[in-house]
Amino acid sequence: MPLIALMLLQIGTAPPPKVAASVTRIFGRGASATPLAVNADTALRVTRGDSLLGYAVVRNVKGKDQPITFLVAIDTADRLKDIDILVYREPYGGEVAYEAWRRQFRGKSAQDTLEVGRQIRSISGATISVNAVTLGVRRALQDLTTWHGDGMIK
Repeated sequence: MPLIALMLLQIGTAPPPKVAASVTRIFGRGASATPLAVNADTALRVTRGDSLLGYAVVRNVKGKDQPITFLVAIDTADRLKDIDILVYREPYGGEVAYEAWRRQFRGKSAQDTLEVGRQIRSISGATISVNAVTLGVRRALQDLTTWHGDGMIK
C-alpha cells in the first residue's frame, strides 16, 4: 500500500497534503513525518534528515454538530510546539484556527491544566469549538507525552 494511502487510513479524516503542510509549517522546511502505530492510534515521528524534531498526532473532536480535525505537535522535550486545525466543518466558530488563538498553547506541557477561562481564552460565538478543541489538545498532549516517556514512540 502506498505511504499516502496508509497515512490516510491511519490518521483518519485529514487529507495527507494538509497533514504534510501542517508538519512543514510547525517544524520547518525539510521536515518529514513517519507514521508510528501506537495501540489503536497513530503518532507521527517528525524528522529532518537524521535529526528527530518531535512528534505529532491527528485527532478529531465533536464540535456542535460536526467533527473538528486537528493536529497536535510536541518537541523532543515534550513541550507543545503548536496545534493546527486541519478540517473545520462547522458554519461558526472557525476562529479556533486563527494564529492568535492557537499560539496560547505553545510551550505548554502535560502538567499544564489548559482550562478555558484560565490558561486558554474563550472566543465569543465559538464556545463549543473552543471547549472541544482545548479538551482534545489536552488529551493528545497527554497521550504524546506518555507514549514518548514510555518509549512507545522513539
